[in-house]
Amino acid sequence: MSHIQIERSHNKPHDEARKLAEHVAQEMADEFGFSYRWEGDVLHFDRTGVEGKLGVSSDKVHITAKLSSLLLALKPRNESEIHKFLDENLGRT
Repeated sequence: MSHIQIERSHNKPHDEARKLAEHVAQEMADEFGFSYRWEGDVLHFDRTGVEGKLGVSSDKVHITAKLSSLLLALKPRNESEIHKFLDENLGRT
């Protein structure tokens, strides 16, 4: 099992950062068949071979994910896509 951990600072209002997280989750659900649910300010997502969390605080987002060994080869691509989304929506840090 392989892990992804990404933390990014942001200067968005909390509600806006949370809406961006919801947007990401909906895109993942539509494109890859992910399911997700909120527990407070933590969005839990999963599908076969992947499970993770996206936490939203007033100044940071923190993403953790576990990839099964079958998806290990996709880890660099997944990390790159996460960074790209964060750059486009939260700005570079």
